[in-house]
Amino acid sequence: MIRRISKTALSLALVTLLLPATLHAQAKADPSARFDELVEVSEVLLDVLVTNQEGDVVVGLQPEDFIIVEDGQERGVTGAQFYSNRFLVRDDAPTDRVLKAPPGDVPSDRYFILFFHDTRRLGDASNRLYRQQVRASKHAKTWVQEEMLQGDWVAVLSYDYKLKVHSDFTQDRGQLIQAISNSAVGKDPGNQWASRRENDRSTGPSLLTHLPEGTELRDESKNLYDGLSLVAEATRDMIGRKNLLLFTIGFGDLRSNAGGTSFANGGVISRPDIRFYPGLKESLNDNNVAIYPIDLTPNEWEHAQRDFLNLLAIDTGGYYHFNFVSFMTPIRQIADEANGYYLLSYLAEHPSGQQGYRDVKIKTRNPELKVRARTGYRFGA
Repeated sequence: MIRRISKTALSLALVTLLLPATLHAQAKADPSARFDELVEVSEVLLDVLVTNQEGDVVVGLQPEDFIIVEDGQERGVTGAQFYSNRFLVRDDAPTDRVLKAPPGDVPSDRYFILFFHDTRRLGDASNRLYRQQVRASKHAKTWVQEEMLQGDWVAVLSYDYKLKVHSDFTQDRGQLIQAISNSAVGKDPGNQWASRRENDRSTGPSLLTHLPEGTELRDESKNLYDGLSLVAEATRDMIGRKNLLLFTIGFGDLRSNAGGTSFANGGVISRPDIRFYPGLKESLNDNNVAIYPIDLTPNEWEHAQRDFLNLLAIDTGGYYHFNFVSFMTPIRQIADEANGYYLLSYLAEHPSGQQGYRDVKIKTRNPELKVRARTGYRFGA
């Protein structure tokens, strides 16, 4: 996320104070200095997960503990605010765990999007994959019923030939369980007009408020890339990390491989589609949406998209889950990670009036700590 000048008092103050002096210096050195050489100063916000070797979330880090490199140049970190689920704080918790939050942490809701890539579209040959899909939905319902925490907001979506919203963000367990059941059988939720929602925006976050309606939603989500991009853009008003659990077998035309024991042959796109992936990556990163692909293929199956799904996770600060016994394992791991993260801030300069994308790499000065974060952001959009 980037706090643009029009929205950020800090950036506005910096520009107001710095640009006149910059222009004056340019005028003295070069009377022909032009406005199109000006830069905009903005505050960039990056959500970052930091864990130790055991996978526990690390707390208590300060700005000087992080290194941010943007387009090959190191940037000074201006802030490192820790966001945590305060409902887990205990006085007797270890000091290096998220369960004991440090002074000054910010209580934060958690946001989860359960996204089911419907395998029924593959036809009769996909029976085994469909059973996997049903198992995943069953375990997702168990997590909602038994392990979803106060302060958790969850939405349920699916994709077959278009994006379907079975439930907007809610904390209603009954509504979510029914939505997951509907997504598992491919039930069409019908036209969900944002203007007809029973609850207004004051009750919580919303995807429907920013998604297109009716046939427009169908027309703008003709492939999974576009569907995920729409979801990312619909979260733009939500501050903080959004965790998207993508139950999937991969992207592209998978029908010719649905009945075999290998996805490595024919019809399957093993690499990102360059027509759509750059835009998807930018949308996800710009809106702080971390993708956690959860592979629906049976453990003994191999397919060519494993590297692609792993890349999608790495590029957005998520993690690719495969080869597990129970779907509860990745769901719980993702939920545990969401208990705490850092929101880093730093100042960046961009050419005035231009748009683009900047690559970012983040690490800690302690090489033993593991960092997961998105790999860039958009500016000027």
